[in-house]
Formats: sequence, C-alpha cells, structure tokens
Amino acid sequence: MTPETVALETATATTEIQQLFSTWIEAVRAKDVVARTAHYAADVELFDVVGPLRHHGRPALRSRLAEWFSTFEGSVDCEVRDLDIIAGQDVAFCHNLTRFSGTTANGRLDMWVRFTVGMRKVGTEWVVVHEHASVPFDPADGLASSDLRP
Repeated sequence: MTPETVALETATATTEIQQLFSTWIEAVRAKDVVARTAHYAADVELFDVVGPLRHHGRPALRSRLAEWFSTFEGSVDCEVRDLDIIAGQDVAFCHNLTRFSGTTANGRLDMWVRFTVGMRKVGTEWVVVHEHASVPFDPADGLASSDLRP
C-alpha cells in the first residue's frame, strides 16, 4: 500500500466517523435510542458516568439510554467539541468533550462529559466496541465536578 493510499483511507475513515458523530448528535436531540446506538457492536463495553461500573452489550446500552432520555422533559441538547479521531484501516480511536443540557424532573442539566470511543470497521461500517464516559471529581469531597467548562 502506498503512502498516498494510506492517507486517502485515513481521510475517508475520519470523514465517515465525523459523520457518525453528527448523526449521534441529532439522535440524542431527538431522544432516538435506536438511531443513537445503531453503530454499536452487539458486544460493546460501556463505562458510563453513572453506575453500575460497566454495561455490556447493545441491549444494556439501549436500556440505559432509554432510561436517561426519559428523565428529560422535552429535547436534550447535545454539543461535541474537540473531537479527535485517529483512524487506521480497520481500527479507530476518538476522544471528545460532549455537552448535554436540558430540563429534567429535577431541574436544569448542563454538563460536559469526557468521552473516549474505540471503533472497528466491520465490512463497510464503523462500529463502536468500547465507550468510556467520565466526569472529573474533586478529591477533597469525592463529588463529581459537573460544573467544569472547556
């Protein structure tokens, strides 16, 4: 494979993954669980900002996401910032900051979450095999620092 071919494949993969993120943003805004998880492997590993420590499999992810969406009164706003994609021919890693905001039964939510996503290419599609979401915490009191802004 020539360096030009590798560069073209990397650029193509980056564009495809950027398009997935755009699709995911719209799916979150619409609270569409199926669309948001359509590009996740059946055996995805998910480390979320809330318990349990780990979720395994797309059904668990969909259940968790449906539960979270149900806490919002109306739509959920979603913004992705600082998306960094490192893509090879069949494996990619991404990290970004994502802001979620909206009105819940408990009041207004407006927080930034850190994401790391591992993907593999299956046929012609990129699928998420691992996702890790986190919020920093204050070691002095052990509480999440959900008020941080980029």
